[in-house]
Amino acid sequence: MKLKTLVPTLLIYSVCFFCCHSNHQGDPVVTDSKDKPVVVNPVNNVPEFRQGARKEAVAEYKEKTGNPLNDWYFSVKLYETQKTFYYLMKLQFEEIKGEDTLKLPDFGFAPKPVIQKGKDKYSCIVGFMDNENKFREYKLVHVVGGNNLKVTTLKRYGVATYQE
Repeated sequence: MKLKTLVPTLLIYSVCFFCCHSNHQGDPVVTDSKDKPVVVNPVNNVPEFRQGARKEAVAEYKEKTGNPLNDWYFSVKLYETQKTFYYLMKLQFEEIKGEDTLKLPDFGFAPKPVIQKGKDKYSCIVGFMDNENKFREYKLVHVVGGNNLKVTTLKRYGVATYQE
């Protein structure tokens, strides 16, 4: 009885596996929900690892909290890591500190991380510049509940193959 259900199940998994793992190579595509797909011709020579990660922050946002007794800030700093598309995010609100890892998509050119002021007080948007030098928002860093740091994903980006 079990053999009758096992064979069709294995057949279905095999078909799914082969369908999902195609080997065709095409050009990666950057898609935007408002625009048609934009084909990006990857250079494929962006190394996976950096020769030397910079010690100073590559992007920073800093805002004074207004505490009358202390010189405190809300700040977000991005630091390069050894991996090219990974950045260490150092977060701080007054004396609360945190860290997170930011992974930018590989669109075939060196990443350009950017931090912009958010709509709310003590908030900022972490993103990157695309191939047309347009800011793409990615993560929101903000303070919730008066004293908790939170990182929220605003949008997701990826590279897919596109073939006509």
